[in-house]
Amino acid sequence: MAGLTREHVRVAVIGSGFGGLGAAVRLRRAGITDFVVLERADAVGGTWRDNSYPGCACDVPSHLYSFSFAPNPDWPRNFSGQRHIRAYLERVTDTFGLRPHLRFGAEVRSLRWDTAALHWEVETVRGTLTADVVVSATGPLSDPQIPDIPGLDGFPGKVFHSSRWDHGFALRGKRIAMVGTGASAIQIVPAIQEEVGRLTLFQRTPPWVLPRMDRRISGVERWLHGKIPATRALRRGGLWGLRELQVGAFTKRPNELGLIERLAAAHMRSAVKDPGLRAVLTPDYRIGCKRILLSNDYYPALTQPHVDVVPAGLSEVRGSTLVAADGTETDVDAIVFGTGFHVTDIPIAHRVTGANGTTLAEEWKGGMEALRGSSAAGFPNFLTIIGPNTGLGNSSMILMIEAQLNYMTDYLRQLDVLGGKVALDARPSAVRAYNNMIQRRMERTVWNTGCDSWYLDHGRNTTLWPGSTGEFKKVTRRVDLAEYTVLRPAAVPAKVTVSTADAGRGSR
Repeated sequence: MAGLTREHVRVAVIGSGFGGLGAAVRLRRAGITDFVVLERADAVGGTWRDNSYPGCACDVPSHLYSFSFAPNPDWPRNFSGQRHIRAYLERVTDTFGLRPHLRFGAEVRSLRWDTAALHWEVETVRGTLTADVVVSATGPLSDPQIPDIPGLDGFPGKVFHSSRWDHGFALRGKRIAMVGTGASAIQIVPAIQEEVGRLTLFQRTPPWVLPRMDRRISGVERWLHGKIPATRALRRGGLWGLRELQVGAFTKRPNELGLIERLAAAHMRSAVKDPGLRAVLTPDYRIGCKRILLSNDYYPALTQPHVDVVPAGLSEVRGSTLVAADGTETDVDAIVFGTGFHVTDIPIAHRVTGANGTTLAEEWKGGMEALRGSSAAGFPNFLTIIGPNTGLGNSSMILMIEAQLNYMTDYLRQLDVLGGKVALDARPSAVRAYNNMIQRRMERTVWNTGCDSWYLDHGRNTTLWPGSTGEFKKVTRRVDLAEYTVLRPAAVPAKVTVSTADAGRGSR
């Protein structure tokens, strides 16, 4: 494929996960074919391409964790695994004819707004192009975060992050350290515990874990969903409605989550008989304050004789010896970090320079803010999919992505209506008013009840949406031009030539 050399497109989409592919589909359906999808890897899939660790699966039911415009009647399980989700995204790419728009190996080095030309200069590792509009769909779970542990550089064994799993490393008989107890760790631990020689879990904070209501979807169900679309829609609608009913407890009435807390505690008691281990695994915060996890085999795995739980974070590495914050020492052959991602300090923000000559990271140094989760002030014609305060604590992010795609489509329509060379820049007052509303609503949510989570940045929750997916769909239905400044090319004074005779007449 030829390199990119000063190509100009109407829209440049960054990333080919759910957000980027969804944007590409909506652009084509809106009749826009002058666009590219810039992907740093060699295949589509985003987080479902990168995360291939043992046991990797989604914790949202498959029929809800898929595009409404691309239903899949053949999901094999209620909660499908990484392999099936990635295959689904490949099918979406082919079904909607997206491959001609894909540019693989085209990691974005920088994005710079050209005020005079009213377009973006997009520098990639394959060359430079310009775009009228940039849609950033890099996602918050794309760049792994490994803590700065003293002595880690001198560890003689294998070290990798859960999202960069080394499949060439043989686990059998090895002493493995799992650092972290998030959504990836609770899937990895039971998936590898039977194979390894010894497994040590470094737990800084225990998670709340509920049963995973998973099962195989029968052939009859799949046949019905394929032949009678209404059954598929009914299933999806039921899954969505149940989660919408739960929103109030998370966003307005956290005390109502006490019943769910008791169910989680009972789930633990059924698998963990040792009261000492139960005490170590019992959280001291309201359920929902941190992400609720789903698993049927995590607790049983922790009770195995060759599995140890260290109730403290990893603080130091001395050769092959890992030292926890409580002083516990453990010798291991490999360290697996399940320590999350750069969510509130997304790397792409350091590469985007706006109209004022400052980067998005500089503008967001006090915390991320964007109008309706999409537009940052000072960054004209730049839209973010899964931007600030668009995350969820209990439902499918695909619903939020589709709402933002509605906003993107109307944004482009508004540019067409305005006509000519034009750009929209979110007004600082509109961004401020929107985010003040978000933070006011956030005050009574379960996420602000006192726990330390990756949802927070500088003490503010800049990642989650404090309402239902239906509400978010309403606030992103249309672009309100009153919330934007309309930019057009600066008028250039016409050059006037004055003759000698005219000059003479003018002097009389």
